[in-house]
Amino acid sequence: MRLADFMGPHTLSVVLPAYNEEGNIETAISHALAVLPSCARDFEVIVVDDCSRDRTGELALAYARRDRHVRVVTNSRNLGLGGSMRAGFEASRGELVFYTDSDLPIDMADLAPAVPLMSRYDLVAGYRLNRDEGVRRALYSWAYNRLVSWLFGLGVRDVNFSFKLVKRGVLEAVELRSRGSFIDVELLAETVAAGFAVGEMGVRYTPRVWGTSTLASPRVIRGILVEMSAYRHTRRRIRR
Repeated sequence: MRLADFMGPHTLSVVLPAYNEEGNIETAISHALAVLPSCARDFEVIVVDDCSRDRTGELALAYARRDRHVRVVTNSRNLGLGGSMRAGFEASRGELVFYTDSDLPIDMADLAPAVPLMSRYDLVAGYRLNRDEGVRRALYSWAYNRLVSWLFGLGVRDVNFSFKLVKRGVLEAVELRSRGSFIDVELLAETVAAGFAVGEMGVRYTPRVWGTSTLASPRVIRGILVEMSAYRHTRRRIRR
């Protein structure tokens, strides 16, 4: 199954899930707003505040009051990365939807060259051209990508990298359930299973300069493995 020929987006949504990102959120919004006029006729930035305990939500709401292109979704309880992404996808209105993290792992300008690729693909996933991260996290990423490739046959180089541009039709066709960081794999696996075309694009990775990432924490890794096991079991049951 392929979507109709893509003639360029009229509307594009950027989804920024955020938890305790008061030092990053305003910069992330402004960087997105700077590049979006070159990507689509109309656009929006959706910040999903996942019950932050700092001023993330306050700063995002203040930005939204100043700029009509910015909207804020405030979760009533902490939903994790997966729940926040789903909330952002559901609130988005764009023909294309772009997701990245609020800790600025990329140069937002890289979104512009990704948009024309949507004439050939239904989802474009970014992969890191550089690995400016600790040895332990690099090892975790390598092992995780190998495991996912073996279990689900995705063939995507950097499954968890937060650079994914997807067509509205894909989000309407797939069902996402993950609460945690496994949602990146679930999105890719469901997209491929539904017959959509997935492409890749190399992107320069920028390590966070404010705050601390929890992606490599034992709690997050344990959650990924639990959700991976449940998802694999569900897929087997559906196939039967």
